[in-house]
Amino acid sequence: MQAWRVALGVLGWALAAGSALATDLSSRVATGEAVMTLGRDAVWTQVSATPIGFDSFHAQGMVKVGEDFFVSSVEILERGRRYAQPQGGFDRDQGKGQGWLFRMNAKGELLASLKLGEGAIYHPGGLDFDGRFLWVPVAEYRPGGPSIVYRVDPRTMTATEAFRVGDHIGALAWDPATRSLTGANWGGRAIYRWTLGAKGLTPRRSAGPTRNRAHYVDYQDCHGAGPRRMLCSGLADYRGWLGRPPHTLGGMELIDLTDLRPLWQAPVQARSAAGVVMTSNPAFFEAIPGGVRGYFLPEDGRGTFYVYEARSPAR
Repeated sequence: MQAWRVALGVLGWALAAGSALATDLSSRVATGEAVMTLGRDAVWTQVSATPIGFDSFHAQGMVKVGEDFFVSSVEILERGRRYAQPQGGFDRDQGKGQGWLFRMNAKGELLASLKLGEGAIYHPGGLDFDGRFLWVPVAEYRPGGPSIVYRVDPRTMTATEAFRVGDHIGALAWDPATRSLTGANWGGRAIYRWTLGAKGLTPRRSAGPTRNRAHYVDYQDCHGAGPRRMLCSGLADYRGWLGRPPHTLGGMELIDLTDLRPLWQAPVQARSAAGVVMTSNPAFFEAIPGGVRGYFLPEDGRGTFYVYEARSPAR
């Protein structure tokens, strides 16, 4: 009798996981299509602004799973110091800190937390969900520093090291069509890809780095947007002209993973109450009728959880 109960439990979890995966994939396809309705004239309307009830430190990535949100973040204990001249191929030292994965609800309440990383590898990046597991990269807090990619069970908040990379991976996106992870390094200037093996941990094939063709924003967070598509968001600072102050531009890009070609690019013209660009750090998007809903945590510490909806005027 006990064996049957165990078997039924496993079957129940498999069916639930399959259903969750199908729902997640369907919604992500819709999100990718919805993004391509947004142009420069899209109107970003604030839906809510909720103060979060915990210190999120310096949040980096966010993904929605069911009704909850998983947020990766770095707690900076000692900022890295820049070298006068590069040393060992690095422009700064490692600094000190701790990596975190938080689970919170839409009210900004902390439900669970998990430490990630080891030693100088303490900077989590953008994360993604494959329908059952979360994938979280954690790197040294400097360009070119090594990374560990973790697979995390969101039900139990337990992490398993999957593989290591000799570069700073700042964001990951899951592609169900190829069972692969696509990673963007510091700022998204180069792209990597790892095709997972049968056990779902060790890559059986890897590719990259491949130079990114898009340069108008640096990627902060990425997610799969249906088969062979990735949606990334981020920002870049542009110098002012004729004595004017610099301008920060936020934006999103939908990328074809077959050849890493940008399919669609659009600015995100929304800012926090303090004037911070919404795509400064974590961002997650989903389709709504006629447009896209975005979830954002642009500020550090006990910041604000913003929800916006974007639609372009009818033509």
